[in-house]
Amino acid sequence: MILTIILLIIGTFIGGWATIPFKYKPDNIFMPLIFGGSYLFSITVIHIFPELFALSSNPTKIGLVILLGFFFQQFLEYFTSGVEHGHIHEQKSIRSKYYVLIGLIVHSLMEGALLTHDSPLHEQNSSYTLLFGIILHKAPAAFALMVIFKEKSKFSRLQWTVLTIFSLASPIGALANSYLTLSEEELNLLFAFVSGAFLHISTTIFVESSPGHRFRMNKIAISIIATLSAILTELYF
Repeated sequence: MILTIILLIIGTFIGGWATIPFKYKPDNIFMPLIFGGSYLFSITVIHIFPELFALSSNPTKIGLVILLGFFFQQFLEYFTSGVEHGHIHEQKSIRSKYYVLIGLIVHSLMEGALLTHDSPLHEQNSSYTLLFGIILHKAPAAFALMVIFKEKSKFSRLQWTVLTIFSLASPIGALANSYLTLSEEELNLLFAFVSGAFLHISTTIFVESSPGHRFRMNKIAISIIATLSAILTELYF
């Protein structure tokens, strides 16, 4: 758990610090977003869903909760403005900036809870596949968050504070869930809810990265590489 927390914090800070050498341009985060979204979608399909349906005594209920999580993420994006999948808007008021931060914290707490989920379908239980996916997802989100909170200075005290708070959200979610006394079925429902949010984010990245539904060879190539990486990570880590 300690290593997981350290990697989550480091991955988030790297994403936030990337705003120092790189100015925000859609092309700057295109490849990381596509790679992270494809990886996240792949582990949701090959890692989370099979476990949920294999362990549940009521697969229909699991499917309904996944849908609930999917639409909850849609609701959450009214506050985050889609920052978690790189959709950066100019926030004109301080209040709207903090709405984005609160929305991202709520989402990070949920995804952190997944990291305490042992895998019964492997000889050695681990969450490395999920951990890599969450880090790949959080780094671009941290980049976008720092763009929103950017001030005149290169990296302000406010940005440091916001980035620190955001980096701690997923670890807190993981720690909090490890102390919850929930039954196996209740935990499955919680994980189904979060996986529904993952499904929404990853599929939205695909849609928004292809304006006008134009075919882009580099997008396909990055998606295939990310999917193969997810499969290899699932098999060997």
